Amino acid sequence: MKTILKLEEIAMLMLSVFLFSNLTFDWWWYLVLFFLPDAGFVGYVFNTRLGAFLYNILHHKGVAIVLYIAGAIWQIEALQLAGIIMFGHAAFDRIFDYGLKYTDSFHNTHLGHIGKSSES
Repeated sequence: MKTILKLEEIAMLMLSVFLFSNLTFDWWWYLVLFFLPDAGFVGYVFNTRLGAFLYNILHHKGVAIVLYIAGAIWQIEALQLAGIIMFGHAAFDRIFDYGLKYTDSFHNTHLGHIGKSSES
């Protein structure tokens, strides 16, 4: 099952690349912005609750889809780009088992525990 889920995430990452190719932005924009959703980590400087909230908002595929659709409806490519980047990045993270965060610890995700403590 884990392999099937990873293949599904790879397909979603490829979908984000395809959707990006339909925009008028140069390709380097995708590469430069791809890791921008990780800026949500800054919340962990203050506490795990804020860190989890910011991380989850910036890695939530539903939020990404809403942004993309809103951009498509109102013909705002920057909004479409934001949705595509968030969607592709979230899929990329989930390929490597980085899921949405619980508020108790950065390492506690909806996909299980990550990090060295999960190896024991």
